[in-house]
Amino acid sequence: MLASLDLVHMLTYAAALLFTGALGGFVAGLLGVGGGIVIVPVLFHIFTLLDIDDDVKMHLAVGTSLSTIILTSAMSVRAHWRRGAVDVDMLKRWGIGIFLGVVAGTLLATHVKGPVLMGVFGVVALIVSFHMAFSKPSWRLADKLPGGIAEQAMATGIGGVSAMMGIGGGTLSVPTLSLFGYPIHKAVGTAAAIGFIIGVPGTIGFVLSGLGDSELPPFSFGYVSLLGLALITPTSILMAPVGAWAAHALPVRGLKLAFAAFLFVTALRMLWSVLDFLT
Repeated sequence: MLASLDLVHMLTYAAALLFTGALGGFVAGLLGVGGGIVIVPVLFHIFTLLDIDDDVKMHLAVGTSLSTIILTSAMSVRAHWRRGAVDVDMLKRWGIGIFLGVVAGTLLATHVKGPVLMGVFGVVALIVSFHMAFSKPSWRLADKLPGGIAEQAMATGIGGVSAMMGIGGGTLSVPTLSLFGYPIHKAVGTAAAIGFIIGVPGTIGFVLSGLGDSELPPFSFGYVSLLGLALITPTSILMAPVGAWAAHALPVRGLKLAFAAFLFVTALRMLWSVLDFLT
């Protein structure tokens, strides 16, 4: 537990959090996905090494990840807004659905056991890894979004699952929008704004539900690690532009496959942890 760590281990822990933010920011800038898809599993394994209680470590990983999304998505929205890549009309249509989904997902996430969240993360991450590895730009479900109740259900589902996984808007909304013929640059820019809508109520929910939990480590505010928030956010913001530069300078297909492999292994390890818990 953090309170019993010596200086060397505390510095190692701090370095691990800084690296987590850097990796999450780089991947977000490179592939247009939210950094949470990296931050949550890395935090989960860090908390496991620190022997944080099984009942709270996944909740702490998810809540901390959501808290980092608030500032990073706000910075990203600002950059995309300047380039005219944020679809305000779509945000007006999706905003309420995303918000309601986040509220429902957060309420559910904070009232279930950690293995349930691990299972949700593992299954969705597995699907995302396959999509990242094998999808083609030409793949389409339709030439435009369905509109009406179907579109609202889509937005609510993205908000709910994202809140339970601790991820922002990009991981689920960018591939979803692309499958409906949405321009990729606007999908990424609009997803950044969706991340902010997810991050704020999701963080508030995880903070409130975790207050008073005796199993939480020091420097926690509800299910948010303040150390994690303080160290992950700056490096994530610094590395996101580097990832965006790499997207234009490096062979992204190879990097995409490498990240898909990383995500595949991460998802399997998460699901294995669930099986281990059940047995």
